[in-house]
Amino acid sequence: MTKTDRTPRLVLAIAPMIVLMLLLWFNVNKVYGDDALSGSNQMILLLSAFITALLGWLNGTPVERIFDRISKNIRDTSKAIYILLLIGALAGTWLIGGIVPAMIYYGLDLISVRFFLPSALIIAAVVSLSTGSSWSTTATVGIALMGIGKTIGLPVGAIAGAIISGAYFGDKLSPLSDTTNLAPAMAGTDLFTHIKYMLYTTVPSFLIALVVFVLLGFSYAGGTLETAQVVEVQTLIESTFTITPWLFLVPLGVIALIATKTDAIVAILLGSLGGLIMAVVFQRPLLLEIGEGAHPLYEVCMRSMYGSIELGSSNELLADLLSTSGMSGMLSTVWLILSAMAFGGAMEAAGFLATITAAIVKLARGTASLITSTAASCLLLNWSTSDQYLSIVIPGRMFKDVYRERGLAPENLSRTLEDSGTVTSVLIPWNTCGAYQSSVLGVATGEYFIYAVFNLVSPLTTLVYAWFGIKIKKLAPVE
Repeated sequence: MTKTDRTPRLVLAIAPMIVLMLLLWFNVNKVYGDDALSGSNQMILLLSAFITALLGWLNGTPVERIFDRISKNIRDTSKAIYILLLIGALAGTWLIGGIVPAMIYYGLDLISVRFFLPSALIIAAVVSLSTGSSWSTTATVGIALMGIGKTIGLPVGAIAGAIISGAYFGDKLSPLSDTTNLAPAMAGTDLFTHIKYMLYTTVPSFLIALVVFVLLGFSYAGGTLETAQVVEVQTLIESTFTITPWLFLVPLGVIALIATKTDAIVAILLGSLGGLIMAVVFQRPLLLEIGEGAHPLYEVCMRSMYGSIELGSSNELLADLLSTSGMSGMLSTVWLILSAMAFGGAMEAAGFLATITAAIVKLARGTASLITSTAASCLLLNWSTSDQYLSIVIPGRMFKDVYRERGLAPENLSRTLEDSGTVTSVLIPWNTCGAYQSSVLGVATGEYFIYAVFNLVSPLTTLVYAWFGIKIKKLAPVE
């Protein structure tokens, strides 16, 4: 065996993950707390990537292979990074255009305080089913629902948890979703068989989430803002912006574009431009007031996309809602994603991931343990590679033949990939999905983690079905 052919031992393969876990624990719990994502966690991911690359090189992996894998990982996330930056621009233009303020204004009239959380869950689910995208859902209705929930005094973690739960329910079941198409392709089944089989675990998980949010809504109702305070917020919004239903043409247009499979970058860019048009048409006095220099309209429109906008208000809550950082506010998240891709790329290039996942496969003796091993692999890859697509692709390839050899229909595998890979990605701060949702909604992953009920219950439901032998489809003898 040559120096470049060595298969890493399991102890060597898991060493970088143990180092990463310990450093992150110390960094978050002992030093920086919620501020860890401002830069220190990024540095730890880069340090862990260096340690991984060093161990891989000592084990015989060429340095060029490690850098090539890291470069490929970064290329694969480039679209997500551009979407993230454009979401920052969209948030800024929708603020000065009066779109988000209008959503908050009308939402305070339409959504009951007691039933806000289940309403947010259902609204996010419907939009995500229509568009096939959890990212687009949180970037549009999610931002508005966050504003409404904050205004009526609900905890931000609970609001974000309801939005994310609904968004990922729709993302899992929509035929337009990329992960919903990817999972059956990896497992060897067709799209609609996969969706039909997912209903058995996804619908009960959603109903459990719905019940939890109904109960939470009633428990929080006593601590919400008084009616007079809600009216005060609406009055302040109306005194700052021109509020009209015409403003809703832009978000409805974005949702329609995504639902018709228009590329997300194009749809979000057009949504940002639509926000600028609404700003110039309906909010011109406000733009002239906050704009600077010889060309205030141009200056404030441009700044809303790339920089900070703070409209200010005598109401502290509203002042927080009427501020945005544009693209610049997304740069720390971009840094986090790039750092995470370095660690994941080094782990993959060094063969450490293959060693760990092979060890997991060996532990799978029966059907229940095989499905449990699949779910564990998905979670591990979401944690280590920071990419939900790899958490579907790698276990899909690895377990496909094993499921068939054991007489299990491929839809068992595709369902487990989605129940464990797609939904848990948002629970990990340095995963692209967790970093994105945290940045867009303005809520730390740790704050919404316990409230992302659907995302927590889905993998557990799959495991319950596996261990009790519920809806485990077998292959026909001829197959």
